[in-house]
Amino acid sequence: MAAATSSFRPRGSLLGLLVLVSAATATWDLTSLRCNFGSFCECDFRPDLPGLECDLAQHLAGQHLAKALVLKSLKAFVQDPAPTKPLVLSLHGWTGTGKSFVSSLLAQYLFRSGLRSPHVHHFSPIIHFPHPSHIERYKKDLKSWVQGNLTACGRSLFLFDEMDKLPPGLMEVLRPFLGSSWVVYGTNYRKAIFIFISNTGGEQINQVALEAWRRRREREEIGLQELEPIISRAVLDNPHHGFWRSGIVEEHLLDAVVPFLPLQRHHVRHCVLNELAQLGLEPQDEVVQAVLDSTTFFPEDEQLFSSNGCKTVASRITLFL
Repeated sequence: MAAATSSFRPRGSLLGLLVLVSAATATWDLTSLRCNFGSFCECDFRPDLPGLECDLAQHLAGQHLAKALVLKSLKAFVQDPAPTKPLVLSLHGWTGTGKSFVSSLLAQYLFRSGLRSPHVHHFSPIIHFPHPSHIERYKKDLKSWVQGNLTACGRSLFLFDEMDKLPPGLMEVLRPFLGSSWVVYGTNYRKAIFIFISNTGGEQINQVALEAWRRRREREEIGLQELEPIISRAVLDNPHHGFWRSGIVEEHLLDAVVPFLPLQRHHVRHCVLNELAQLGLEPQDEVVQAVLDSTTFFPEDEQLFSSNGCKTVASRITLFL
């Protein structure tokens, strides 16, 4: 995922946070002042759901469940003038299946400045929370950062990547922000969006997809009811996941658990063709085949699913042009 320009740099006061957010917009006109200090501002929140739907249809390969869940959840949330709680989505699946791609599209189609918006906040455990021994400081800083930025603009997007690598206990500070209370710490937060991304549950999702293939079931017949319970159990049983004993799953604060299925050979082909188009190149059969031949598939017997999804497609293409 491309990191947003709004990095995690806690300030000692709300004023510092407001100055940081305002400076990022680089405009001190009346609109931005009203945005930064108004309780119900929309800031640069400019949702383009038809554009998002079109982009997902064209570029997200093999993810019928993810497309449907993300669009349904967003439409209901955006069209509600007074939501009772923030939108909270948890994306799960094998590496390279499209989780980070979808989260970047959400920023792109929800905010005028996309990932450059000062109201899009991207957190990476390796960058922002690298030392588990500093957990208490991280909890204090994260709470202040979320609270301060929601005070600056209620329409904020918070992306938490690699939840599998977050220090246990950190996410519990977010629990008050994710529920249906009207105000937390004096901040109205019900128009915020929280996206959590992890590989946890990926193996279980892969097994369901494999069994469906072995039984000659259509991939599109796999339903959320088959996957949501096993993903939730995988999260609850994983002491290395950010939700471990946070109460977020147990208290049903997630609006949707979004599963990403493993990608088959024809899905990887789709990714290669999309990448060539992005480069302004015509489809080249020899390049497509070379990328597919260099991709590892599993299980060993069936050779059905890509080990890295589409994650390495862009770098592999450059090797064969």
